[in-house]
Amino acid sequence: MAQLITPTTRLRDAWLDARDEWGRDVHQDGSGLADTDDIDTVEGFAAWVQRLRREADESIPPAPGRVHATYWWIVEDDRVLGAISLRHELNDFLLRAGGHIGYGVRPSARRRGLATWALATVLRHAAARGLERVLVTCADTNVASARTIERNGGVLEDVRDTELGRTRRYWIDLQP
Repeated sequence: MAQLITPTTRLRDAWLDARDEWGRDVHQDGSGLADTDDIDTVEGFAAWVQRLRREADESIPPAPGRVHATYWWIVEDDRVLGAISLRHELNDFLLRAGGHIGYGVRPSARRRGLATWALATVLRHAAARGLERVLVTCADTNVASARTIERNGGVLEDVRDTELGRTRRYWIDLQP
């Protein structure tokens, strides 16, 4: 049974296996991985995991251009299946293109409902944080992600050209 866990160095090999399945230079939505992160070394991977945990700590100011965010890995039997993140607020870029929540599921784990389940779980976290509604976006061509968002109550606001390409922008109301 899949679960959401806080990123941990204990699953380094499992995370690297998932990364290699995606492709070493492929962006993984929701992972918090930046081009400058050195995850191939034990020390670099530990620093990355520490940064992900630090970004959730609201007692520490976020880096310039960033907002506080909480990251989870989607894990089953110590196999990393994907990642999902909740940004605690929106800056201008996130309002235009990125949204509150980003997620990705490794290719071999897709079509099992994991993204739908993970998004539903993180929506409960967002509501517990006091967010009344969240913005979730996806590429206009990503039909699977659009369906995931719609299954979780996403209402399409618009489709627009952004820094990320043609982007579908959905709002999900978290009020009962």
